[in-house]
Amino acid sequence: MLALTRKIGERIVIGDNIVVTVVGVKGDNIRITIEAPKEIKIYRGEIFDAIAAENKQAAVTNDLSELDMLKVLKIKK
Repeated sequence: MLALTRKIGERIVIGDNIVVTVVGVKGDNIRITIEAPKEIKIYRGEIFDAIAAENKQAAVTNDLSELDMLKVLKIKK
């Protein structure tokens, strides 16, 4: 992890095409802008964590015994 100190108006450049600029500081809050290509997804940390948790939950293997109930159904073609 890299920790940097920046003042208002100063930038951080990530790779060739992402620029983070500090635009304001008010108390404990820091306001930043992020310039990046549209194909790069940018999320607040808590939103990213919620998406990751939902994806993990969706990928959990369900009890396969529930699928056995489908065997009793007779489907006519």
